[in-house]
Amino acid sequence: MTKPEVIIIGSGIGGATMAAALAPAGKQILILERGDHLRPSAQDRNDKAIFADGCFRPDEEWLDGAGKPFNPGNYYYVGGNSKFYGAVLIRYRREDFSPLAHMGGTTPGWPMSYDDLEPFYGQAEKLYAVRGHIGQDPTEPTHSTPYSHPPVPDEPPIAALRKRLEKVGLRPSSLPLGVDLTQWLARARTPWDAFPDTTGGKMDAETAALKSALQHKNVQLRTKALVTRLQTGADGRITGVELAGGEALTAPIVVLAAGAIQTAALLLASANEAHPNGLANSSDQVGRNFMNHNCSAVLALHPFWKNDSVYQKTLMVNDYYLTGGPRGEPLGNIQLLGKISGTILRASTTLPGFVANWVARHSVDLYAMSEDLPNRESRVTLKDGQIVLDWKRSNWEAHLALVAKLKAKLRRAGYPIVLSRPFDRRTPSHQCGTARMGNDPKTSVVDTFCRAHDHANLFITDASVLPTSAAVNPALTVAALAIRAAGHITQTKLA
Repeated sequence: MTKPEVIIIGSGIGGATMAAALAPAGKQILILERGDHLRPSAQDRNDKAIFADGCFRPDEEWLDGAGKPFNPGNYYYVGGNSKFYGAVLIRYRREDFSPLAHMGGTTPGWPMSYDDLEPFYGQAEKLYAVRGHIGQDPTEPTHSTPYSHPPVPDEPPIAALRKRLEKVGLRPSSLPLGVDLTQWLARARTPWDAFPDTTGGKMDAETAALKSALQHKNVQLRTKALVTRLQTGADGRITGVELAGGEALTAPIVVLAAGAIQTAALLLASANEAHPNGLANSSDQVGRNFMNHNCSAVLALHPFWKNDSVYQKTLMVNDYYLTGGPRGEPLGNIQLLGKISGTILRASTTLPGFVANWVARHSVDLYAMSEDLPNRESRVTLKDGQIVLDWKRSNWEAHLALVAKLKAKLRRAGYPIVLSRPFDRRTPSHQCGTARMGNDPKTSVVDTFCRAHDHANLFITDASVLPTSAAVNPALTVAALAIRAAGHITQTKLA
């Protein structure tokens, strides 16, 4: 490959989508991924290996806010965390871009509107071959383009659940999903949620965006390439990308898409005499405003109804997305989890094996998700080079209210036993916010095209730029922002 014109750090949703969007313009693009490819193995559809043994988790430790070490649930492979995601590719709602009063405070809104991003949502849905249906969800914003594929079908127990929810006054709708169901089930009859994709059944960053990018001869992927530092010149431009081992690479444009935690850590680790607080950090916002959705698993059981679903994750409920609180505040999104097994339950609870197996056979498994609000003291820092993640959870009262309303509806729908369990701090639930977007360089890290205020040739295109977490999965929004940023780079001839 000739000298790169664009270096992209990270091959997850933000990095791979940027590469796919830039590639047709002919720019020489080098993607640096710290991990390797996930390849088919005996473990990739084995629930014990994944959930009990943690065979795909990284061999590293971070510190929490109290200085206690923990093993994070982030992944380092080609395709990033999307290799394990639930493949939910849903748009932020129009209202998410404006300030919203929640039970735990008011969100700041975005420096752009839904309409500014809407065309790029459509392009992202096409790139990721999203399966969906417009018109079922009462909170659905306008679409200028239709889904190119019908929704993934409900399995019979889920079709029955949909009818039961409708009878108690809810309006369930089909989840927008990036899943080739035939391809996924051909490998093994398992859920895809939290299972690694090794055969292309999920439309993740590798199988969709990166595959598209690498069809162009001007795009190259380099694996096992850990970036440890960015270098700057006197004019503030990024002059070099340092790899572990000391190798340095250069390009006119650098795109950082390592994920909300690692992006902030790399910017902080790149501090120098001219930028003593880290790069892109004249605002002192790098690492701050960390958000992680408030989430709970909710299991609904009837002792005489068996749930023999294989994948289950096809339905969502947004009746409480914009209202439901004591003063009409938003509560959040409800969607299905991938079908749990007794093995998965035993890995996360103290239930005896026979009880866990019985519960799994009779349960419908849901995922309640509420917005975590930005807080400058919720942050990523470094201590002697080690990542410190001090998450200040917010808006928890709204989440408890959402779970309570969901439980009540499920009981009315015919499920006499409803159990819930919150996800703990070790579980990454859509991490975002550590390099927030804004118009004012004094209070934000990047502009609306994801370009760093402090460095003219640095773009950040992962979830770290999101000003708010909303209460839906952020992957499609990250992809849409990356496509928009790529268009800006091409149109302004920055590289």
